[in-house]
Amino acid sequence: MLLPKTLRLPFYVVYTYCRCSDDIADEHDASAESRQAALQKLDAWQEQLDRCFDFAQELPVNVHRVFIALRKIAAEYQLPRQPFADLLVAFRRDQIHRHYATMNDLLGYCRYSAAPVGRIVLHLVCRPSEQQLSWSDSICTGLQLANFWQDVKRDSEIGRCYIPQDIARRYNVVTENLQDTLSFRTMILELTADARRRLQEGAPLVDSVPKNIRTDIRLFIEGGLAVLGAVEKIDGNVLTKRPVVSRWTKFRLLLRAAVMPSRPNSI
Repeated sequence: MLLPKTLRLPFYVVYTYCRCSDDIADEHDASAESRQAALQKLDAWQEQLDRCFDFAQELPVNVHRVFIALRKIAAEYQLPRQPFADLLVAFRRDQIHRHYATMNDLLGYCRYSAAPVGRIVLHLVCRPSEQQLSWSDSICTGLQLANFWQDVKRDSEIGRCYIPQDIARRYNVVTENLQDTLSFRTMILELTADARRRLQEGAPLVDSVPKNIRTDIRLFIEGGLAVLGAVEKIDGNVLTKRPVVSRWTKFRLLLRAAVMPSRPNSI
């Protein structure tokens, strides 16, 4: 609704590529064999992506239709190939890594799973500077981390944990057997504060982009902050209750994002 009409189709195409890629990565039952099959499908998907960005060559007749649309958008907006390829790096890692040793390791994952999306968006609306890309990376990483800390229980149920092992050890938390303790909650609140800081550090991006996209980026930040606020509201007890943003809060954020000054008030 808030997107300029001229950007809706490009956003739909980019979203479809991301959604299809994610679906391929999730097509497994957690067994080693099915994860290997998912890796092979991602390799085949990568080949189609490479052909999509090889503008000197015609696309093969059996290419997935998303790449037909993506090639047109990529050519029109001069999109770089790398962010699209980086996303596939993250999806491959999901097949292999179930835990992360340090926060730096986790941030390395976010570099491929989250940051590319923001970079693609920026290239759709402007020719971003290195500073703008850095702000965007910070916002997208904050959003990804907010999602991780919101879904700790859900991830643990499928054998995955994004809590860095070194931080867990500092709080005497065993990630293979998470328990709702004071130490666990304190750790989650520390991780929540870190994600909040990253969203705040990326906030100057709002004022630096074209006006017709500022509300959307502002809303991305506000949405992430709202998720973190929901985690804090339950004192980090994410094992017994999934923190959610209420419909009223979503409506309030939408309304405020549409009428407020450029910088989010909650930052």
